[in-house]
Amino acid sequence: MTLTTEATVPVAQRAAAPGVRATARISAATRGSTTTLPVLDGDGPFELRRLRSRRAEARVCIVGAMTAPLGGDRLRIEATAQQGAALHITSAAATLALRGSTTEPATYDVQLTVGEHAELHWLPKPLICAAGSNLRQTWSVDLAPTARLVLREEQVLGRTGESPGHVTTRLTVRRGGRTLLDQEAEYGPGAPGWDGPAVLAGHRASGQLLTIDPAFENHPLEAQLLGGAPEDGQAVLTPLAGPAVLVTAIAPDGLRLRRLLDTAQAAARRPASAGTTHGEQHQQSPAPGTLHAARGRPSR
Repeated sequence: MTLTTEATVPVAQRAAAPGVRATARISAATRGSTTTLPVLDGDGPFELRRLRSRRAEARVCIVGAMTAPLGGDRLRIEATAQQGAALHITSAAATLALRGSTTEPATYDVQLTVGEHAELHWLPKPLICAAGSNLRQTWSVDLAPTARLVLREEQVLGRTGESPGHVTTRLTVRRGGRTLLDQEAEYGPGAPGWDGPAVLAGHRASGQLLTIDPAFENHPLEAQLLGGAPEDGQAVLTPLAGPAVLVTAIAPDGLRLRRLLDTAQAAARRPASAGTTHGEQHQQSPAPGTLHAARGRPSR
C-alpha cells in the first residue's frame, strides 16, 4: 500500500488544485511613544492599507483585491501586536463567501498574537455567506497575561431574499498559555438544528464580541440581556474567567445585528475607573459594508 501525502503528490498536480492559496501578515511594534508597522504584507485577495494613526495606535484596513473566498480557497491572515504595541484592524467592505467552481469548502484562518501590555482590535465588516457557499473560518488567538483584545465578528446567512450558505466557525483563545475560550458554531444547510429555537430561532444573522482585559479582574461586569423583543434580535453579555466578557447576538438581518453589537460594545468597554486603553475612545462600530470589489476573478 502506498500512502499519498502532499509531499508525494507531483508539484504540477498540486499546482492544479482549485482555489487560491494566500497568506497576509501584519506586525505592529513600538517605536518611542507610537506604534509602527514593520511588517505589512498583503497576498492574493488581501490588500493591506495603512490608515492614519490615532494617538499611539497603528491602524490597518484590509481591502478585497478579488472576489474571495470561493470554494477551494485557502486564505489566512496572521497579525501580531508585539510588546507594548496597539494595533487596530478593520476591513473596507463586507466579505462575501461564494460557491466557486468546486464543491470543496473554502477556509479562512485568522491567527492573532498579542504580547505583554499590547492591545489588538479586530473589527472587520460582516461576513456574508451567499447561497451555495461553504466556508470554514477559524480564529486562533494567543495572548500574554497583560494583553488586551477586542474581537468582533458578524455573519449574515444569505443576501436579501437568498437562501443561506453553509459556514462553520471556531474561536480558540489562549491567555498566558492556558485556554480561555474554545467554541465552535455551524450554520446553514446540513448543520443539525441550526435554524431551530436552540440556535438561531429563525434569524439569519449572528455575531459576537469578545473583550479581554486585565481590568475586568478588579471590575467584573454582570451578565446582561440586551435588546427588546426576541423577534427583533437579542444579545447576551456574559463575563468569562480570564478575565473577559463575551457577547453573543442573533438578529433577523445584518443591520439589526450591528445595532445590537454596537450597544454591546459600549456596555463591554473597559471600566472607566481602570483607565483607558490605546485608542479605546476611538473605537468605531462597523458601518454597513458593501461587497468586495471583484478584481482578477469574476463575481458569481
